[in-house]
Amino acid sequence: MKILQIVPSISLIYGGPSQMVLGLAPALVQTGVEVTILTTDSNGDRGQAPLDVPLNQPIEQDGYKIIYFRCSPFRRYKFSLYLLQWLDNHGDEYDIVHIHALFSPVSSFAAWVCRRKNIPYILRPLGTLDPADLRKKKRLKQIYAAAIEKANIAQAAGIHFTSVEEAKISHRFGVTTRDIILPLGVNPGVCVGENSIRVDFGIGEDLPIVLFMSRIDPKKGLEILIPALENLIQAGIKFHFIMAGTNPQDPEYEQKIQTRIHTSSLRSHSTITGFVTGTQKSALLQAADLFVLPSYYENFGIAVAEAMVAGVPVVISDGVHIWSDVRNCNGGWVCHNDIQELTQQLSLALTNPQERQERGRNAREYALNHYSWSAIAQQLIQVYSDLISHNSRNTGNR
Repeated sequence: MKILQIVPSISLIYGGPSQMVLGLAPALVQTGVEVTILTTDSNGDRGQAPLDVPLNQPIEQDGYKIIYFRCSPFRRYKFSLYLLQWLDNHGDEYDIVHIHALFSPVSSFAAWVCRRKNIPYILRPLGTLDPADLRKKKRLKQIYAAAIEKANIAQAAGIHFTSVEEAKISHRFGVTTRDIILPLGVNPGVCVGENSIRVDFGIGEDLPIVLFMSRIDPKKGLEILIPALENLIQAGIKFHFIMAGTNPQDPEYEQKIQTRIHTSSLRSHSTITGFVTGTQKSALLQAADLFVLPSYYENFGIAVAEAMVAGVPVVISDGVHIWSDVRNCNGGWVCHNDIQELTQQLSLALTNPQERQERGRNAREYALNHYSWSAIAQQLIQVYSDLISHNSRNTGNR
């Protein structure tokens, strides 16, 4: 089986949802299939230099191939005419195409090419069909959907949702397509040995560390989290808050949040690290006593899954679509997007260290069993096989 994965960018700047193909691809290869990833050299939307990678040629990596194409024209929108030309010339050499992102021009036109050439394809919307997301630039998205995305969804072999909740609430523009519900996978972080986070940031051993590690974005619920943490300080509850993340696409919002923290009672109880990766990211997860993400909407919540696999109990909103997993496995605390509710749940977690430890163990066990790339890859291969067989019956062997 030959599988083609298409994603607008895999730069770290765009976060876990884009990078998931780098976890999925080697897991698929382990099942014995051939995988190629097509992507662009996009590395940010505000004038950042593109990724320093070879272009227009396959690069062997962990058993699969990845081909980068230059963004041109419309670098701001991660569009690449070169990628689409390659797909038009070589797409029918593959059995199925897995396209990641909707309302992204290169993904939309990749689906159009697949439609025209009768290549079966799966769409993964990355939360873009969530009604809350569709309200952003609503009129433009309505036009975009009517012009191309509705037909792309209608003729897709399936839509890959990463949670039952995402599938349940997603808008389909009046068309019916097969739902494929498979979570994202996570890899256990590298053990960093002696963890110096507390020493590096001057955090006392008696202070539980509350970690927020995600993109600094309005949808992440920081306007709820900051007042909730201020409430805890006022109540005399001890903790140290670490905010790890950035947002090169919206530096004004990131600065607004930093200023809000620096001018509040949180100032002496907080550390802002900026973007983290590699061993520093692993060290933060190992040092954390509690992970918090009160997002307004999150189609999966890869950062939550990473915390869980690290054995960190989580406090999340029910806008994070794996909230039912967290509640069912008793791996943390779940609340509505409400300052008082979040304050209450954080207070419960911070004042019950034994309960935190128990829920952290539950979270890790669940994540290792359910967010394993190898298990997800095996399920996805079966889905691919079914869809390929169905397409062959309908159109004849290509």
